[in-house]
Amino acid sequence: MSKTSKEPLIHITKRKAMGWQKAWLIRLASIVAALIVAAIVTTAATGLDPASVFAKILEGAFGSERKIWILGKETAVLLCIAVAMAPAFRMKFWNLGGEGQVLIGAWMTAACMIYLGDKVPTPLLILISMIGAVAIGAVWAGIPAFFKAKWNTNETLFTLMMNYVAIQLVAYYIIIWESPKGSGKVGIINQATNAGWLPSIGTYQYLLNILVVACITVLMYIYLQYSKHGYEIAVVGESQSTARYVGIKVDRVIIRTLLVSGGICGLCGFLMVAGTDHTITTTLAGGRGFLGVLVAWLAQFNALAMVLVSLLLCVLSRGAGEISTAFGLNQSFGDILTGIILFFIIGSEFFINYRINFRGSDKAVKAAKSAGKEGGLH
Repeated sequence: MSKTSKEPLIHITKRKAMGWQKAWLIRLASIVAALIVAAIVTTAATGLDPASVFAKILEGAFGSERKIWILGKETAVLLCIAVAMAPAFRMKFWNLGGEGQVLIGAWMTAACMIYLGDKVPTPLLILISMIGAVAIGAVWAGIPAFFKAKWNTNETLFTLMMNYVAIQLVAYYIIIWESPKGSGKVGIINQATNAGWLPSIGTYQYLLNILVVACITVLMYIYLQYSKHGYEIAVVGESQSTARYVGIKVDRVIIRTLLVSGGICGLCGFLMVAGTDHTITTTLAGGRGFLGVLVAWLAQFNALAMVLVSLLLCVLSRGAGEISTAFGLNQSFGDILTGIILFFIIGSEFFINYRINFRGSDKAVKAAKSAGKEGGLH
């Protein structure tokens, strides 16, 4: 007895490679749609004029020279972490340990500044701190990479647990280094001597950090797009079996890539302690180790595109604080608007990678026939 199968109303099929112009057009359209929805939510929830709310978001990010420099500083930190995450995620190594790798680099920098601040000249102290932060960040990422390469352990859980180890290590040393005693805080390290502090360029306190991150971003773009290592990372990410077949030593690539990733995270921790914050807390990274993953993914692991994504997220973050102050709204409303915009941006990736075909369309029929043939071959 034969059964007649009814054609589904909707077919979802994988698209062929889409041109970058069309892909970015879809992303821009998603941002416009997000702003429209955010405007409707703003009016319905608060009764405020959406245009004035959006204007305040921009004012919070670009309203003064000081705000612009703070935006630049925050964008540089997020961008640095995103760039560090890119090679690991392109290789499909799910490194969720960026938070811990940044924090352990910051811890090493603080330790060097505290214990060597009155023993070595500042230029040498900066060099020692930087090398130490990069090295320990690389080791922190290299440990789960080694276990993944040798025994195929779960890198997601391993790197997450390394975050908690780093947090507790920093918490322990904060009590040892606290100043003044009993405060539970380290305070500004070497405030009187500025030993170990990165120099300012002119009157611009954050410019050196921004320039360093800009150089790292360009170098990472070249590394991933044009180097042999970048090619090996892409092949391993597509298929480890194929990589082994063409002679790539997968274990070596995994460990090497995570050493690079962790090293850059450690450098980010160094820049935060020696360059901007001059102190250390358990919340120094502020969740940006995880947000950097989102930035890298939205930018499709393109280091240059990460600049725009990082800037967008930091503008939204700064703007959320501004509207909460200006209109007497709590911080959560700003976060709601940020969430709406991110939801649409993330959702746009579905339409870039997949096509929706409705029943009766020629594309739907062809897709169904193609799926049937592929099923018959199996």
